[in-house]
Amino acid sequence: MTMARCCRRVRYAVILLLAIAIALSCSLVLAQEDADGAPADTGGASDANDASATASDVSQQSSGTSEAPPKPQRDPPSGNEDDWGSFYDPNNVFCGKYDCYKILGFDHMTWGSDPPSLKDITKSYRSLSRRWHPDKNKTKGAREKFVAIAKAYEILTDIEKRKEYDHFRDRPDEYFQKYGSSVLWSYAPKSDASIIAIVFLIAGSAFTYYAQKNKWQRIADHLVKAAVEDLSPREGGSTESIDIRARALAILAEKKKDEKETTATNGASSEKKKKGSKKMSGKEKKEKEWDELRPICIELVNEIDDFGAGFRKPTLQDLLVVKMLKWPYYLGSSTLWWGKYALRRLRKLELNDEEREVLTKNAVGEVTWVAVSDEEREKMLTLELWVSDNLVEWREEQEMKLAGLSKNRMKQIKKLRKRGSAEFTEDDLHLD
Repeated sequence: MTMARCCRRVRYAVILLLAIAIALSCSLVLAQEDADGAPADTGGASDANDASATASDVSQQSSGTSEAPPKPQRDPPSGNEDDWGSFYDPNNVFCGKYDCYKILGFDHMTWGSDPPSLKDITKSYRSLSRRWHPDKNKTKGAREKFVAIAKAYEILTDIEKRKEYDHFRDRPDEYFQKYGSSVLWSYAPKSDASIIAIVFLIAGSAFTYYAQKNKWQRIADHLVKAAVEDLSPREGGSTESIDIRARALAILAEKKKDEKETTATNGASSEKKKKGSKKMSGKEKKEKEWDELRPICIELVNEIDDFGAGFRKPTLQDLLVVKMLKWPYYLGSSTLWWGKYALRRLRKLELNDEEREVLTKNAVGEVTWVAVSDEEREKMLTLELWVSDNLVEWREEQEMKLAGLSKNRMKQIKKLRKRGSAEFTEDDLHLD
């Protein structure tokens, strides 16, 4: 009851103040009309109106009714960016770092429970847009301010956008969950994944192609050197390099024979050349022979497309795209083979010929397996080189063969090694 009485008294006081204000305004109007020479009947009419207004006010006070309080005064719109407030909007979803309301001259801290209506927002927008329109205002920054004002009007006149804007004002964490923050990260522009995949496949295919070419070229260069310099197996030669050298010497001999036949027809001119030529030393003769053999050996080696063990000239099969297409087949076949091998071991069956060959090839390496003759391969299959001790013994034997030791010397070294009575150095591996 006490609160109701207080509210009623406040209401009466407000009504009384309004009546006094109306009376004062009417008296001022009458005084002004008298000063300007207005007729007396007008003043009388005004007095009658004032009296009637006062009587109506008194009747309203006696009846207990009251008028609504006046709306709070809005701040005049300002174009100064310092008065635009702030807002957490790093992704510029709304008005960026400024407050949309403040841009149009409204302050959310002062309007209380009476936010600006659509009519108020439109009125403020029209006033500011006329003021800062780039065609009318040539000051610096007018265009940017006009754009900001238009953006604020767009946000605040959209019911859904305005509702969301008001919701995020005091909830930056929810803004971050929905829109993220450009301060912490920013998304890169989208790229076409198909273009990236195509570029990757082209670059990878070019790399694998030239890698295979370099692989073949290394063996070719070594084979040419071994054939030209007549290297022995101990020095890095092979049966293939020896065969190429023999063929190159035969071709060179034919060329020299043809040259002799052509020079024989010239007669005296060739004799003069012989008299004028100087004698060469043995080293110079060897270098001259190497220079003559080298181009022939290169031609013969270039005719070999595949040295074995994967050292072949590059083909379409070496492109990354083709290899990727074959990977599932190789993976499946390898898994199947090793699965069968594991089952046979569980059943304790003996190794078949295929398993012996695969295990031996894995032990000695594919390059060595391809380089040896068929007889040596048959012998290697009987040695069970997939056993580590047998493989070590076989490699030691190959080293002694490359060193040129005789069979008797090799037997002596094997016996001494089995006894473990001596340690060997490189001086022990010498030619008998």
